[in-house]
Amino acid sequence: MGLWLCPWILLLLLAASSMAPSLAAAAASKPSSFSFKDNFDIMWAEDHFRTSPDGQVWYLYLDKKTGCGFQTRQRYRFGWFSMKLKLVGGDSAGVVTAYYMCSDLGAGKERDELDFEFLGNRTGQPYTIQTNVYKSGVGGREMRHMLWFDPTEDFHTYSILWNNHHIVFFVDRVPIRVYKNNGKPNNFFPNEKPMYMFSSIWNADDWATRGGLEKTNWKNAPFMSSYKDFNADGCQWKDPFPDCVKTTTQNWWDQYEAWGLDDNQHEDFSWVGRNLVIYDYCKDYERYPKMPEECRL
Repeated sequence: MGLWLCPWILLLLLAASSMAPSLAAAAASKPSSFSFKDNFDIMWAEDHFRTSPDGQVWYLYLDKKTGCGFQTRQRYRFGWFSMKLKLVGGDSAGVVTAYYMCSDLGAGKERDELDFEFLGNRTGQPYTIQTNVYKSGVGGREMRHMLWFDPTEDFHTYSILWNNHHIVFFVDRVPIRVYKNNGKPNNFFPNEKPMYMFSSIWNADDWATRGGLEKTNWKNAPFMSSYKDFNADGCQWKDPFPDCVKTTTQNWWDQYEAWGLDDNQHEDFSWVGRNLVIYDYCKDYERYPKMPEECRL
Protein backbone atom coordinates (compact mmCIF):
# COMPACT_ATOMS: atom_id res chain seq x y z
CA MET A 1 0.00 0.00 0.00
CA GLY A 2 3.00 2.31 0.08
CA LEU A 3 3.71 4.90 2.73
CA TRP A 4 0.12 5.87 3.52
CA LEU A 5 -3.25 4.27 2.87
CA CYS A 6 -4.43 3.52 -0.65
CA PRO A 7 -6.38 6.28 -2.48
CA TRP A 8 -9.90 4.94 -2.03
CA ILE A 9 -9.38 4.56 1.71
CA LEU A 10 -7.95 8.06 1.86
CA LEU A 11 -11.06 9.44 0.13
CA LEU A 12 -13.28 7.56 2.54
CA LEU A 13 -11.57 8.98 5.60
CA LEU A 14 -11.37 12.49 4.14
CA ALA A 15 -15.10 12.36 3.60
CA ALA A 16 -15.57 11.14 7.15
CA SER A 17 -13.34 13.87 8.53
CA SER A 18 -15.55 16.50 6.96
CA MET A 19 -18.49 15.31 9.07
CA ALA A 20 -17.90 17.33 12.23
CA PRO A 21 -19.64 16.21 15.41
CA SER A 22 -23.04 17.85 15.15
CA LEU A 23 -22.69 19.62 18.48
CA ALA A 24 -19.03 20.52 18.01
CA ALA A 25 -20.06 22.40 14.88
CA ALA A 26 -22.11 24.62 17.13
CA ALA A 27 -19.13 25.53 19.29
CA ALA A 28 -18.00 29.10 19.42
CA SER A 29 -15.69 29.84 16.50
CA LYS A 30 -12.12 30.87 17.14
CA PRO A 31 -11.50 34.63 17.01
CA SER A 32 -9.85 35.86 13.82
CA SER A 33 -6.88 37.06 15.86
CA PHE A 34 -5.49 35.02 18.73
CA SER A 35 -2.83 36.30 21.12
CA PHE A 36 -0.38 33.62 22.18
CA LYS A 37 1.02 35.60 25.11
CA ASP A 38 -2.44 36.31 26.50
CA ASN A 39 -3.35 32.62 26.57
CA PHE A 40 -0.12 30.62 26.97
CA ASP A 41 3.16 30.53 28.88
CA ILE A 42 6.41 28.98 27.62
CA MET A 43 7.33 26.10 29.93
CA TRP A 44 11.00 25.93 29.06
CA ALA A 45 13.57 27.00 26.43
CA GLU A 46 11.95 30.22 25.22
CA ASP A 47 14.79 30.57 22.69
CA HIS A 48 13.44 27.42 20.98
CA PHE A 49 10.06 29.04 20.33
CA ARG A 50 9.11 31.20 17.32
CA THR A 51 5.93 32.62 15.81
CA SER A 52 4.90 33.60 12.30
CA PRO A 53 4.99 37.36 11.53
CA ASP A 54 1.28 37.68 12.31
CA GLY A 55 1.66 35.63 15.51
CA GLN A 56 -0.94 33.05 14.46
CA VAL A 57 1.39 30.07 13.82
CA TRP A 58 3.73 28.84 16.56
CA TYR A 59 6.90 26.81 16.08
CA LEU A 60 8.66 24.62 18.64
CA TYR A 61 12.23 23.49 18.01
CA LEU A 62 14.24 20.51 19.25
CA ASP A 63 18.02 20.24 19.04
CA LYS A 64 20.58 18.21 20.95
CA LYS A 65 20.52 20.78 23.74
CA THR A 66 16.80 20.89 24.47
CA GLY A 67 13.24 20.88 23.21
CA CYS A 68 10.46 23.32 24.06
CA GLY A 69 6.91 23.44 25.33
CA PHE A 70 4.01 25.74 26.19
CA GLN A 71 0.92 25.57 28.37
CA THR A 72 -2.39 27.37 28.76
CA ARG A 73 -2.66 29.89 31.56
CA GLN A 74 -6.20 28.73 32.19
CA ARG A 75 -7.36 25.40 33.64
CA TYR A 76 -10.49 23.64 32.41
CA ARG A 77 -12.85 20.97 33.61
CA PHE A 78 -14.83 19.41 30.76
CA GLY A 79 -15.23 20.77 27.25
CA TRP A 80 -13.99 20.59 23.65
CA PHE A 81 -10.28 21.25 23.06
CA SER A 82 -8.64 21.32 19.64
CA MET A 83 -5.38 22.35 17.98
CA LYS A 84 -3.99 22.16 14.47
CA LEU A 85 -0.53 20.58 14.26
CA LYS A 86 1.98 19.94 11.51
CA LEU A 87 4.62 17.44 12.56
CA VAL A 88 8.35 17.16 11.98
CA GLY A 89 9.08 16.05 8.43
CA GLY A 90 11.80 13.77 7.08
CA ASP A 91 13.79 11.58 9.45
CA SER A 92 12.03 12.17 12.79
CA ALA A 93 13.06 8.97 14.60
CA GLY A 94 13.28 9.50 18.35
CA VAL A 95 11.33 12.77 18.26
CA VAL A 96 8.04 13.06 20.14
CA THR A 97 5.57 15.88 19.60
CA ALA A 98 3.05 15.95 22.44
CA TYR A 99 -0.34 17.62 22.77
CA TYR A 100 -2.05 16.83 26.05
CA MET A 101 -4.08 17.91 29.06
CA CYS A 102 -2.73 17.58 32.59
CA SER A 103 -3.91 18.63 36.03
CA ASP A 104 -0.40 19.42 37.29
CA LEU A 105 2.15 21.87 35.93
CA GLY A 106 5.00 19.65 37.12
CA ALA A 107 3.59 16.24 36.10
CA GLY A 108 3.06 15.40 39.77
CA LYS A 109 2.54 11.94 41.19
CA GLU A 110 -1.22 12.42 41.59
CA ARG A 111 -1.89 14.01 38.20
CA ASP A 112 -4.73 13.27 35.79
CA GLU A 113 -3.70 13.43 32.13
CA LEU A 114 -5.04 12.94 28.60
CA ASP A 115 -2.33 12.47 25.97
CA PHE A 116 -1.79 12.74 22.25
CA GLU A 117 1.81 11.74 21.48
CA PHE A 118 3.14 11.63 17.92
CA LEU A 119 6.03 9.20 17.58
CA GLY A 120 8.46 10.02 14.78
CA ASN A 121 10.06 7.50 12.46
CA ARG A 122 12.73 7.02 9.86
CA THR A 123 12.24 8.65 6.47
CA GLY A 124 9.64 6.78 4.43
CA GLN A 125 7.87 5.26 7.41
CA PRO A 126 4.52 6.52 8.76
CA TYR A 127 4.05 8.31 12.03
CA THR A 128 2.44 6.51 14.95
CA ILE A 129 -0.06 8.36 17.15
CA GLN A 130 -0.22 7.23 20.78
CA THR A 131 -2.99 8.18 23.19
CA ASN A 132 -2.96 7.57 26.92
CA VAL A 133 -5.06 8.28 30.00
CA TYR A 134 -3.73 8.88 33.53
CA LYS A 135 -5.75 8.87 36.74
CA SER A 136 -4.08 10.03 39.98
CA GLY A 137 -0.65 9.43 38.48
CA VAL A 138 -1.39 5.95 37.13
CA GLY A 139 -1.25 5.47 33.35
CA GLY A 140 -0.68 2.34 31.31
CA ARG A 141 -3.78 2.91 29.17
CA GLU A 142 -1.94 3.30 25.85
CA MET A 143 -3.39 2.86 22.39
CA ARG A 144 -1.45 3.33 19.15
CA HIS A 145 -2.87 4.10 15.72
CA MET A 146 -1.66 4.64 12.21
CA LEU A 147 -2.88 7.77 10.44
CA TRP A 148 -4.56 7.87 7.03
CA PHE A 149 -2.52 10.87 5.86
CA ASP A 150 1.00 12.26 6.10
CA PRO A 151 0.86 14.58 9.15
CA THR A 152 4.06 16.36 8.07
CA GLU A 153 2.66 17.79 4.83
CA ASP A 154 -0.08 20.02 6.22
CA PHE A 155 -1.94 20.98 9.38
CA HIS A 156 -4.50 18.57 10.80
CA THR A 157 -6.84 19.02 13.75
CA TYR A 158 -6.48 16.95 16.93
CA SER A 159 -9.25 17.30 19.50
CA ILE A 160 -10.46 16.01 22.85
CA LEU A 161 -14.10 15.95 23.94
CA TRP A 162 -14.27 15.57 27.74
CA ASN A 163 -17.49 15.38 29.68
CA ASN A 164 -18.77 13.37 32.64
CA HIS A 165 -19.77 10.44 30.40
CA HIS A 166 -16.77 9.81 28.18
CA ILE A 167 -13.54 11.16 26.71
CA VAL A 168 -13.22 11.03 22.93
CA PHE A 169 -9.99 11.58 20.98
CA PHE A 170 -10.59 12.98 17.48
CA VAL A 171 -8.32 13.35 14.45
CA ASP A 172 -9.83 15.75 11.90
CA ARG A 173 -13.18 15.19 13.64
CA VAL A 174 -12.92 11.39 13.19
CA PRO A 175 -13.20 9.65 16.59
CA ILE A 176 -10.24 7.30 17.01
CA ARG A 177 -10.66 6.46 20.70
CA VAL A 178 -13.52 6.50 23.19
CA TYR A 179 -12.82 6.17 26.91
CA LYS A 180 -16.03 5.69 28.90
CA ASN A 181 -16.88 6.55 32.48
CA ASN A 182 -17.92 3.30 34.15
CA GLY A 183 -19.49 5.18 37.06
CA LYS A 184 -18.00 2.90 39.73
CA PRO A 185 -16.27 4.00 42.96
CA ASN A 186 -12.90 2.66 41.72
CA ASN A 187 -13.42 4.45 38.42
CA PHE A 188 -10.30 5.07 36.29
CA PHE A 189 -11.74 8.22 34.75
CA PRO A 190 -10.31 11.77 34.94
CA ASN A 191 -13.30 13.92 35.77
CA GLU A 192 -12.51 15.59 39.09
CA LYS A 193 -9.40 17.70 38.55
CA PRO A 194 -9.24 20.74 36.27
CA MET A 195 -6.53 20.49 33.62
CA TYR A 196 -4.19 22.73 31.67
CA MET A 197 -3.53 22.16 27.97
CA PHE A 198 0.10 21.58 26.94
CA SER A 199 2.15 21.15 23.75
CA SER A 200 5.80 20.18 23.52
CA ILE A 201 8.56 18.62 21.44
CA TRP A 202 11.26 16.50 23.03
CA ASN A 203 13.76 13.70 22.49
CA ALA A 204 12.56 10.23 23.48
CA ASP A 205 14.86 7.98 21.49
CA ASP A 206 15.11 5.62 24.47
CA TRP A 207 11.58 4.34 23.67
CA ALA A 208 9.67 6.26 21.00
CA THR A 209 10.77 4.61 17.74
CA ARG A 210 10.77 0.82 17.55
CA GLY A 211 11.08 0.63 21.31
CA GLY A 212 14.26 2.71 21.34
CA LEU A 213 16.09 0.82 18.58
CA GLU A 214 16.03 3.87 16.28
CA LYS A 215 17.99 6.80 17.70
CA THR A 216 17.62 10.50 16.92
CA ASN A 217 19.85 11.65 14.07
CA TRP A 218 21.07 14.99 15.38
CA LYS A 219 22.55 15.86 11.99
CA ASN A 220 18.97 16.71 11.00
CA ALA A 221 18.44 19.10 13.91
CA PRO A 222 16.78 21.40 14.61
CA PHE A 223 13.48 19.54 14.37
CA MET A 224 10.38 21.73 14.19
CA SER A 225 6.70 21.14 14.95
CA SER A 226 4.06 23.75 14.07
CA TYR A 227 0.82 24.75 15.81
CA LYS A 228 -2.14 27.04 15.18
CA ASP A 229 -5.87 27.57 15.77
CA PHE A 230 -6.13 26.51 19.39
CA ASN A 231 -9.75 26.32 20.51
CA ALA A 232 -10.91 25.68 24.08
CA ASP A 233 -14.67 25.66 24.40
CA GLY A 234 -14.95 24.40 27.95
CA CYS A 235 -15.53 25.15 31.57
CA GLN A 236 -12.84 27.55 32.77
CA TRP A 237 -11.91 26.68 36.31
CA LYS A 238 -12.08 29.41 38.91
CA ASP A 239 -11.45 28.52 42.55
CA PRO A 240 -13.11 27.31 44.55
CA PHE A 241 -15.74 25.97 42.12
CA PRO A 242 -16.85 27.45 38.80
CA ASP A 243 -20.52 27.91 38.04
CA CYS A 244 -20.31 26.10 34.70
CA VAL A 245 -19.47 22.80 36.42
CA LYS A 246 -22.68 23.04 38.42
CA THR A 247 -24.72 23.58 35.26
CA THR A 248 -22.86 21.54 32.64
CA THR A 249 -26.05 20.62 30.77
CA GLN A 250 -26.27 24.24 29.60
CA ASN A 251 -23.10 23.63 27.57
CA TRP A 252 -23.24 21.82 24.23
CA TRP A 253 -20.34 19.53 25.18
CA ASP A 254 -22.34 17.95 27.99
CA GLN A 255 -25.81 17.85 26.51
CA TYR A 256 -27.37 14.46 25.89
CA GLU A 257 -26.22 14.35 22.25
CA ALA A 258 -22.59 14.63 23.39
CA TRP A 259 -22.79 11.65 25.74
CA GLY A 260 -22.16 9.19 22.91
CA LEU A 261 -21.24 8.94 19.23
CA ASP A 262 -23.84 9.48 16.54
CA ASP A 263 -24.39 6.92 13.77
CA ASN A 264 -21.81 8.41 11.38
CA GLN A 265 -19.23 8.64 14.14
CA HIS A 266 -19.89 5.03 15.16
CA GLU A 267 -19.27 3.96 11.58
CA ASP A 268 -16.03 5.93 11.37
CA PHE A 269 -14.90 4.70 14.78
CA SER A 270 -15.53 1.08 13.84
CA TRP A 271 -13.55 1.48 10.62
CA VAL A 272 -10.63 2.99 12.51
CA GLY A 273 -10.75 0.13 15.02
CA ARG A 274 -10.63 -2.50 12.28
CA ASN A 275 -7.91 -0.92 10.17
CA LEU A 276 -5.70 1.55 12.05
CA VAL A 277 -5.20 0.28 15.61
CA ILE A 278 -1.74 -1.23 16.06
CA TYR A 279 -1.73 -1.54 19.87
CA ASP A 280 -4.52 -1.65 22.45
CA TYR A 281 -3.72 -2.19 26.12
CA CYS A 282 -7.11 -3.86 26.54
CA LYS A 283 -5.86 -6.69 24.31
CA ASP A 284 -2.40 -6.96 25.85
CA TYR A 285 -3.13 -10.07 27.93
CA GLU A 286 0.51 -10.61 28.85
CA ARG A 287 0.67 -7.15 30.39
CA TYR A 288 -2.84 -7.32 31.87
CA PRO A 289 -3.81 -10.96 32.58
CA LYS A 290 -6.89 -9.53 34.29
CA MET A 291 -8.68 -7.18 31.96
CA PRO A 292 -8.88 -3.59 33.31
CA GLU A 293 -12.43 -2.79 34.35
CA GLU A 294 -12.96 -0.02 31.77
CA CYS A 295 -12.08 -2.42 28.92
CA ARG A 296 -15.33 -4.28 29.55
CA LEU A 297 -17.35 -1.31 28.29
